[in-house]
Parts: sequence; C-alpha cells; structure tokens
Amino acid sequence: MQKVVTLKPFTLITSTATISAQAHGGRAKCLQRLIRLDLPVPTTVALAFDTVHKIAAGRLPDINAILRAFGPDPLLSVRPSGEVTDWGGPGAILNIGMTGARHAAMVESHGEAAATALYLRFIQAYSVHIARLDPDVFDLPPEPTAAAVAEALDAYSDETGEEFPQDPATQLAEVLRSMARAWEGTTARLLRQAKGAPANAGLGLVVQSMALGVGLPESGSGVIQFVDGATGLPQVTGRYLSQSQGRDALTDRRGAIYLTKDKRGASLEELSPECFEQLLEFGQTCRRALREEMQIEFTIENNALRVLDAVRVQRNSRAAVRIAVTLANDKVIPPEEAVLRIPPRALTELLHPQVNPGGARDVIARGIAASPGAATGRIVFTSAAAQASAAQGEACILVRRETAPEDIRGMHAARGVLTERGGQTSHAAVIARGIGLPCVVGTTGISVSHSAKTLTAAGKRVFHEGDLITLDGATGEVLAGAADMLEPALDDAFQTLLAWADEARDIGVRANADTPAEARMARNFAAQGIGLCRTEHMFYEDDRLTVMREMIFADTPEDRQATLDQLLPMQRADFVELFEIMQGRPVCIRLFDPPLHEFLPSDREGMRDLAESLGLPIAVVTTRAEQLSEFNPMLGMRGVRLGITVPEIYDMQARAIFEATIEASRTGDPVVPEIMIPLVSANREVEIVKTRIDAVAAAVRVETGVDFTYRLGVMMETPRACLRADEIAAHVTFLSFGTNDLTQMTYGLSRDDAGRFMSDYVNQGVYQEDPFHMLDTDGVGELLTIGAERGRRATPGITLSICGEHGGNAESIAFCRAAGFDYVSCSPFRVPVARLAAAHLALNDRKMR
Repeated sequence: MQKVVTLKPFTLITSTATISAQAHGGRAKCLQRLIRLDLPVPTTVALAFDTVHKIAAGRLPDINAILRAFGPDPLLSVRPSGEVTDWGGPGAILNIGMTGARHAAMVESHGEAAATALYLRFIQAYSVHIARLDPDVFDLPPEPTAAAVAEALDAYSDETGEEFPQDPATQLAEVLRSMARAWEGTTARLLRQAKGAPANAGLGLVVQSMALGVGLPESGSGVIQFVDGATGLPQVTGRYLSQSQGRDALTDRRGAIYLTKDKRGASLEELSPECFEQLLEFGQTCRRALREEMQIEFTIENNALRVLDAVRVQRNSRAAVRIAVTLANDKVIPPEEAVLRIPPRALTELLHPQVNPGGARDVIARGIAASPGAATGRIVFTSAAAQASAAQGEACILVRRETAPEDIRGMHAARGVLTERGGQTSHAAVIARGIGLPCVVGTTGISVSHSAKTLTAAGKRVFHEGDLITLDGATGEVLAGAADMLEPALDDAFQTLLAWADEARDIGVRANADTPAEARMARNFAAQGIGLCRTEHMFYEDDRLTVMREMIFADTPEDRQATLDQLLPMQRADFVELFEIMQGRPVCIRLFDPPLHEFLPSDREGMRDLAESLGLPIAVVTTRAEQLSEFNPMLGMRGVRLGITVPEIYDMQARAIFEATIEASRTGDPVVPEIMIPLVSANREVEIVKTRIDAVAAAVRVETGVDFTYRLGVMMETPRACLRADEIAAHVTFLSFGTNDLTQMTYGLSRDDAGRFMSDYVNQGVYQEDPFHMLDTDGVGELLTIGAERGRRATPGITLSICGEHGGNAESIAFCRAAGFDYVSCSPFRVPVARLAAAHLALNDRKMR
C-alpha cells in the first residue's frame, strides 16, 4: 500500500526538510540544495502549493508561527516559487516587518539615510502591489527623508481611509494573500497557459530573512554568472550596486559597478576581494553539484556575503548547445544528458541567420513561418528581376502572390521569398525549405500588385520594387527596412552534440535534395543519403526548359525521343554529380512526376515567346497548352500515369541513372541507385514500369559491358497504394511514403489552398494542428501503418520510409520509429533537427525501460 505524505502548511528549509519542486516549487528546492552545499543562505520558510491555494481562498496559515521561525523582529522578503520558473509569478516583496518602531531602531544602527530608504521602499511596494493603489501617488523621491516618509504614510491613509499597517504579522498576511490571489487570477492564468503551463499549475511562496544590503561598508547587492548567455563561453558577468537590495544592480545601471577588474570603472573584485573570491568558489560549487551554469543573486552586509537565490543562466540556443557540450566534456553530465538538454527545434536558430531578438522591429505584416532563417533585401516581383538583382550582387526578396515551378530560378537567386497565399506545404514553402531560403507564406493583410509592382501592407503602407524589407522565417513576420542579424553558429559544439546524437539514435535520417548544392548541404549536415531527389526540378534551367518544351510539342514518338536524347547527357551529368557528392551513400531518385503543362508559360506574352522560339504559330502553342490543361492537374496526368502514357521520359531517365552509376563508380565508391516510381495506385502500374526499366538496365549492361545493381521502389502517395501495399511490395525493394500528397488525398484538401482557412479550423478545434505541418497520426497514420504492415507481410525486410516534409518533425519520427520504419527524409536544413529528435526519442525510450 502506498504511503500518503501529508505536507505541512509551511516548512523551514533545512538540508533534511521534506521539500520538492512538485509541492513547493523550483525556487524552494534550489534553496535547499544551496543549503546542503553549505552556502550562506538566509533563514527561509517554504509554503506549499496547497497552502497558497488555501490562502487565495481566504484560509491563512498560522502567521505568528511562520514569524517565530525567524526570531525576534525579523525583516522578511516573499518570493514566488513556481514548478517551472518560465511560468512566471508575482514579483518579490522586500522589507516586510518594516514599521515606524523598526525604522527608529534602524536609524540608530544603520543611519538615517539607510533606514529611511528601506522604509520608503516598503511603503511604496506595499501600497502599489498589495493595496493596489495608484503607482503615481507613491513615486520614490530622489532623496529619502523623514518628510518623504510622512508624506507617503499620509498618502496611504488618504487613499485607503486607514493607517499604514504597523504590525509585521498583518503585513506578512496581506502580502501572502495578495500574491496568492494574483496567481489564481484570470490574467495570470492566461499568461502562464500561453507559456505552456496547465491552468491549475501550483505556486509556492518562500519567506526569507532579509540580508539588507545597506548600512556599513561594504554593503550592497548584485548578481553574478560565469558564462556568456549569448555564446556559452566562460565569462564572469553581472553587476553589483553598493547600498542596494534585490536585483537593483540590474535596474540601476548608473550606480552599478563591474564585478571583475575593469579599466572603465570600479569593481567588486577591488572593493571586496574576499567576497569576490567566495562568489567564484560558490559558482564552481553550484556548477558541479547542481550540474548547471547558474546565476547567483547575492547580498553583502557589512562585508558578510549572503546567497539569496540561484537560477539557471538565461541563454539563447547557441549558448545552450555550447554549455551542454562543455558540461559533458568536463564530466559534469554524461553526453546523453547533454543531447537531451537541447530541444531539437532550438537547432533551427543555429542553422540560419536570425533577426536579433534585442533589435528594433517595424512589423508590417505577419504570415506563416514556412522556412526558417532571416534575410534582408530589396523587393522584386518577378523571377527575372531576382536573377538580375543577383547578377548585380544585390540582395533581394522575391514577392509573389504565390510561386509556380517557373519561379524556381528566381527563388534560387533571391535571399528570401514572401507570398500572399499558400500554406506550410505550398510550392514556395517546400522549395524554400529544400534550399534553406527564409520564406513567409499566406501573409495576411498584404496585397501584391504585380502590374503596379507594389506591396500594400496594413495601415495602407505601400512598398515599391526596390524598397528594403526583412523576412523573419522563424516568426512569420515581415519587417520594414534592414533588421539587426545574428549569423549561423555551426561550430565545434554543434558538431559534437550531433555526433553524440548519432550514437544514440536508432532510425536513419536522409535528406530531400534535388540539386548538387542541396546534396552538398545534405553531406555537410551528415545526412545518411538522399531519400528523395525530385528530377523535374532539373528541367527548369533555361537550356533544358527549351528542350523540354520541344519534347512536349513533338508529334511522334520518334520526334519525342530525339528531343529526349538531347536531355539525356544533361540528366546523366546531374546524376554523376549527385553520386560523387554523396560518395557511396544511397541516392533515391524519383522519376518525373509533375503534369507537362507546368513547363509551359501561363500568360499570353509567354506563349508568344514560346511560339517564336519553337518556330510555331501561336495558335498551335495555345491549342497544345489547352489540350494539356486539366481541371485538377494534381490528380490528373502526372507521376506514373505520365510514365506509362509517355514511356520515353522514364526510359531516358533510367538510362541516365544507369550510365551515371557506371561513370561515378569508376572514380569513387560503388553506387547502388534507388529508382522510385511516383503516384502509384495499382499493382499493374509497377509491373509495366518495372519491365521497361529492367529492359533499359539490360541494354546499358550490354552496351557498356559493365554490370551494376539498382533498387526499385514506389512512392506511396495514394490511399489505394497503402491499402494494396502487399501486391505492390512483391515487385520492389522499398516503399517510401510521400506524406504531402497522401495527406492531400486522404483529406481531399489542396495543400496550396489550405492556408486560407486552416487557422480557423485549428482555432475551432476541427483539426488539432495543420495536417500538412504535423502528421495526422490517426487518419494518414493509419494508412501508413496499414501500408507498412501489408508491405512487410508480403516482402519481409522491405525498406520503409517517409519522404514528405513531415519527415523532419519529432512527432513524425516518433510515429515512424513505432511503426518500424527504417529512415525518414526531410529538407537538408531539417536534417540536424531530425537527427537530434531521433536521439531524444531513443534515449527517452531507454530511460523508460
């Protein structure tokens, strides 16, 4: 039978007292640890969560019993002690117990100026924060005087109709009641819920004997930490202020002095070298025993040092990585714990330039943060203008209503992309993530006019082509002008952390990479191969696009083959370069997928230019474009359907892959290419394509006299493919689930249009999250599970993976691990995040065993 522990309403914190973060809060537990380390912590009493809840309901504990723990005539402070520091809490109240009689006694012991300053400070804090009176009435005067005290006491009486409380027990009771009710209030509850706290999160309170910090020299207060919160490198930082209390040193920068010797002014190291040396010792003690870099809040009273609190050093993501790795290298924590201390999404800040959070922001619009990072550039409205800007060495931001395949060259030339429409898996978002380009899509409140070359934001602010803007792909904000930036930080600490993560994880991580530049990126981020190479993106270069269009207008299979013969060496060169970059790692090449109309211009002017380049009447060009147009092209003639009806395309691509395999294997590691058939829904589709690819492979072997192997697989993007996976698996060696299209087809929802109403659906609880952003493990996930189980039942040992954008999410990786998938594949810049997320999952599983 489990023993029930009844908590006392309040507990004197000693080294052996029953104190827990879950019952008394993190500050109370940390103070107990400091006491156990023999640090000079003033006498402290902890009030449990349940006690504070009862105080808010009007049931006070025995106030006099609390006061007896501190001896006669104590001066006290009360601070919040939440379960998680980031959830916030009411501000500290200092100098409780300060009365007229105590003031008179302190005039004798500490001098009139010090005593009067303390009394005035308490009157102000009590009046404003406890009695909730007008702060303007209780502004502290420049100099503390007896007249100022009398004026403040009179103001309190005038505002409340009663005298300022002169009983320490009454003062303490009112402070506890006010702080408890503030925590239980609606505003505080909503604020902490916004930070991830449950609505019923508890609050503890710690009542502590005051270390005054005023009086005889040397007296004062300060804070000290031993690492830089921006870089994580060793550095003593903080401030000290003579004749002060609490965290005054951080708010009164004019009077504060440095901690270490500094040519710019006085320092604590010179003023009180004994206390400074003690602080250095305390810092190392906390680091070793608490296994963390801590900021220490301290007070000096007549050259006697007191430690009031110690909190974890605030840090950004790059500092967090450096600190965790350094602690592990110093044997303070094991490497596995260092890995677990860094949230996977925090790595995003290290991979891209970021807008400095401390800098000024002139926000003109907000959209969906589709691809992380930040970029500043001049507005351009066309891909041609972006390329021209890049050629002149000028940074630009490509602004479009929405992007199309023909915008890819412009996206490569731009520093960032902003679109009026679109969602997380729109064309702009997917391509931007793949090439590491900051991108904001679905931007509400803006209007883009391509004809007038203007961007109109909220408040009718109009921006023209050439105006400077900044995109923050981490927050989805669009800023006017150039913002202050922080550069990426892929340093030795970053590499060490990910190396430890790789040792821990138990699922593979590949990258989606369509170009040599993306493949190099994938290698640099230690991807274990390419899980998806979309070959159609190779056809949008100017020289290839012309040939591709000639093929589309070919009248006979012979003419079509002749134009494809021109593309063959280009494709072969692409694949050779990819294989050489990946140096023997697997490369999964998806055969041609999009409908052919995407390679044709969409406007009249483009049609006229195409007619001139092909030497055809414009009527022939427009007629052919109309013939290729479809009511719903994403569900029309694309993928394997195109490969079966126009087989010459897949034949050419297969030959290019096999010839590149032979060439790359001559000079480097042996290459075993993986060829993936897209948009399959029927077993017979696989049989037809496989037969032709096998025939091409046999022909290349005969022509070259060189043997090679390859792996054939299917991209599982249709619900029917998942349901008939056992039939399909019999013909292939791998199944890769394309969750972008599978989500579209499962929901009957266009990913390019979902952004228009998705926020309403999420806010009203129709969907828990945008299914294109977060894998729907119930609906789409069930199809994945069915496909995986049936595929493996038919072909034991078949390789399973996902290669949609979901592959970089921790939630998707958790699902894939549970379903027994072999690897996930995601955009190159998401590979480090996926590696770390996979390590977290594996390490947490081991902890549970």
